[in-house]
Amino acid sequence: MIFVELSLHRDAALPKRAAAINDLTGFGRCSLAVVLPVMNVMGIQTCPVPTSVFSNHMMFPAYSYRDLCDFLPAYLDTYDRLRLSFDGIYCGFLNSTEQFHTIRRFLEKQRENGCDAVLIDPVLGDMGKTYHIVTEALCAQMKELVPLATILTPNLTEACILTDMPFPHETPGAGFLEELSGRLLDMGIRRAAITGILHEGRILNYCVEKTEHTVHTFSYESSSNGESRPGTGDLFASILTADLLNHVPFEASVRKAADFIRICVNASAAAAVPIREGVLFEPYLSMLGKRPYPDCKEESYDTI
Repeated sequence: MIFVELSLHRDAALPKRAAAINDLTGFGRCSLAVVLPVMNVMGIQTCPVPTSVFSNHMMFPAYSYRDLCDFLPAYLDTYDRLRLSFDGIYCGFLNSTEQFHTIRRFLEKQRENGCDAVLIDPVLGDMGKTYHIVTEALCAQMKELVPLATILTPNLTEACILTDMPFPHETPGAGFLEELSGRLLDMGIRRAAITGILHEGRILNYCVEKTEHTVHTFSYESSSNGESRPGTGDLFASILTADLLNHVPFEASVRKAADFIRICVNASAAAAVPIREGVLFEPYLSMLGKRPYPDCKEESYDTI
């Protein structure tokens, strides 16, 4: 046993380091409460950068909330003084124009220091509407932040907001999605996954990847039980961020994230977890830590 332990220490490699920018929500399985365990189990040293603190998320009838806008500049300036650098950055919910200015400066400095793995999840709205706390000014700030991303993970509503395309109230066709993804690439990013598109009772993720010579599009569908739970976007973006740092191909990463979310959503329904309490992901975290990631058949969520 001692020999095995010493061997493990000798062969261990330092993990990649990522900053995770998002709010911290105490109850409801979303934001940093999801991001941290997912990225950690996937082998990433994940350093939280909280933008605000919620007692629970806003689907509940009451919540307590503290905006950390005034503290955020000092928080990140300390990182700068200590010359801390990151291999990757995950950026989620931002709730004020002041936060956008602070985060933009941080991203620009990290990009100058060689950080070339930045995922931005542009939390702006859903179902054709902006969230009630999202203003036109915040949407404009997000459009300016997007070009600093390596990967963008908007849902259909957010992709339309960013590209000034009208939201399709029916299932979008291939031509619409191709134009939409092309406009996202024109904003300066290399990869985008447009998530959560309802298609004939299933969930479609439409993705685009730009390389030096080509533009590759692909889609991946998974079954849906009709539930829309908080935290699924955080799960998706966290897995893609960790995979980006672990050099997993984009298409394989999207499939992994979609499969994992399906497993968790189905397990949540089977366990009668209230929708507003998010997805039951804790029993399945060990799957994400496996190398290689196991195949996840549609019917196998309750036996993994």
